[in-house]
Order: sequence, then structure tokens, then C-alpha cells
Amino acid sequence: MLELHQVRKAFGDRQVLHDVSMALAPGKLTGFVGSNGAGKTTTMRIIMGLLAPDGGEISWHGSPLTTEQRRNFGYIPEERGLYPRQPVREQLVYFGSLHGMTKRGATERADEILDVLGLTERAADKLEDLSLGNQQRAQIAVALMHRPELLVLDEPFSGLDPEAVEALGTLIRSCSDDGVPVLFSSHQLNLVEKLCDELVILSGGRIVAAGTAAELRASHDSVIRVDAPDVETWIRDTSGIKVLSADGGSARFTPVDAGASETVLRTAMSRGPVSHFGEVPVPLSEIYKEVTR
Repeated sequence: MLELHQVRKAFGDRQVLHDVSMALAPGKLTGFVGSNGAGKTTTMRIIMGLLAPDGGEISWHGSPLTTEQRRNFGYIPEERGLYPRQPVREQLVYFGSLHGMTKRGATERADEILDVLGLTERAADKLEDLSLGNQQRAQIAVALMHRPELLVLDEPFSGLDPEAVEALGTLIRSCSDDGVPVLFSSHQLNLVEKLCDELVILSGGRIVAAGTAAELRASHDSVIRVDAPDVETWIRDTSGIKVLSADGGSARFTPVDAGASETVLRTAMSRGPVSHFGEVPVPLSEIYKEVTR
């Protein structure tokens, strides 16, 4: 398990991280969510030893994290670091050798990963000749060459088409299923919600929410959806509720006052048939907006 305890970081007079504490458990996929400038990349760089924290502690299996242990981590940085004019397999073998693998061992491992990622037919192609999606797969392949004990992925899905997103999501999930802790950042909240076991929401360098999607929803006000003719024309005038959306004969709201839900239901029934009325799962986007205000 990797643990961060009250990690702090400043650049000049600007405090970027404020006592960030989080844990990455074996076999868990953790989504790291926050706006640009929230501190996600800085946190990841500190985990990987590319930046030194100003305070706090980072431990691996209960002991202070060392440079040698970091060598066993896999990392995809925000700025991709492969060589555009070098063939894909050659790059994998090269990076494998940097982790102490023999040429034969690195070649066998490269062919194994290329097969899993569907890149076997492009193994001899230069990176710059691949699509963006395949370039991302190659970057993932490099991070996996040495069978990492932890994966840190900074925006791995950026710019990918849906097919590539699905393929990379499956691969990342398979890594966590093998017991590897995985931390990845993304602005695609629906993707984070779909893939992750745990979520950490960062805002202004502070963790403002953390837990499973179910735990975050449990701490959020309930949301009720009502489907009824012309509901969007009157529901915003109803007292005791907070309207989240109202359009096309459907509205979502949060009750503020006791009995407000019943008032909405009675009003809707008095105006025509009600096809739906009840609680619905709170989208992660709603929780994110609330906790980052």
C-alpha cells in the first residue's frame, strides 16, 4: 500500500498542495479528479520522486518510500516521453533494459504486451506513424514492461477515441485485478465513475472528498426525478426544493424542506399523468460541482 500523509508543496509564494493525505490499496483503482491547477500532476510527480515535497510523508507498505522502490513503479507523465522516430518494439526493449531486463527477456515481454494491446502488426512502425490512440497504447506498454508494483497514470485517456478508451480501461482494470494499486487522473467523470473503486477529488490543492462512489452518494442530498407533462413550466416555482434540471417533461430536484417532495408529486398529478417519481443515482458530476465550489 502507498500512503501519503499531510503532503505539502509550494512553488514560491503559491501553495499548491495543502496537507494531502490518501492511500492506494493493492488491487484498487483510484480515480484522481480535479480541475486544471488543482494539484493532481504535482501529487503524482511527488509520488514518483520527480518533485520533493515541502512537508509530509510518503510510505510504501508502512516504510518510507525509497528511490529504489520507485524503480518498480509504472508511470505515464502528463507530457509523453517516447521517441517519435523509433520503432515501437525497439522502444519497449530499450525501456525494459533500463529496468535491468535482459535483451531476450525484454523482447519476450514486449511481444507479450504488444499482443495484449493489439499492436503486434505495428511493432516495427515508428511511433509517429501510429494514431494517437495507438501511441497511447504504446505509452501504456512502456509503463507495464517491468511488471510494475504500482501504476501512476496522468490523464492516460486524453484525446482517445471511444474504442481506444475502452481498450485502455480494460487493460488498466486487469492490472488492478492482479493486485497492483492504480492511480489515474482524468477529466472524464463518467469514465472515472465507471472504472474506479475509489475516488479522490482535489480542489485548490486540498482533498475535498474521497471514497467509493456509493460513499460519496450517501453523503450527498438525495435527488428525485419526476416525469410529467410540462413539469419544466412550473417546478421552478415550487418552494422547498432545489431544481437541478428541468426540460422536456422531466425534472430532477433535491428536497430542502420536509414535505416538499409530496408537494411536487401532488402538483404533478393534478396536471396530468406522472410516468415516474422517485430517487435516482446522483451523477458524479453533481457531487463534483458541489464539493469544489
